[in-house]
Amino acid sequence: MDIGIKVKALRLKNNLTQEELADRCEITKGFISQLENNVVNPSIDTLNDILVVLGSNLGEFFHNEESEPLVFRKEDYFSKDYGDSVTTWLVPSAQKNAMEPIMLVLNEKGAKETDMPHEGEEFGYVVSGKIKLTVGKRSFTAEEGETFYFKADKKHSIENVTDGKSKVLWISCPPNF
Repeated sequence: MDIGIKVKALRLKNNLTQEELADRCEITKGFISQLENNVVNPSIDTLNDILVVLGSNLGEFFHNEESEPLVFRKEDYFSKDYGDSVTTWLVPSAQKNAMEPIMLVLNEKGAKETDMPHEGEEFGYVVSGKIKLTVGKRSFTAEEGETFYFKADKKHSIENVTDGKSKVLWISCPPNF
């Protein structure tokens, strides 16, 4: 890992000069310069002080975002068949993320179990078919190419109102499925 380049990138992102960063960390401008040019390696305590000033921490700094997958393929998906519907999780371990996308396939006249009120928001895009969405005491229909969005603070459910299958891309924020 190139610590110097990462420190310099953070410093520039924070619009600080080497001198300003050095002053805030109570170290010399020369040390910051040498660090950014990989001439010296800081102690853990010094690096932590620098990162705090730059609005980061050791965990974030050393986290390798390159290892996190950005593209998921069909073989990465996980599906569960509930009888009248099939839920497919499109992003493995999305439970740890801010949102959770699923593909919901409702069989003919199939319905998804009613969700109790919870914190968050729900978004859906009807990929095919026609569904009935009930939020609280209000019901709506949405068909292929239409979307829905609501705060999840009321009981809500979805059911297929066609003779075939309906398919919905559903995103829950925070994860709820």
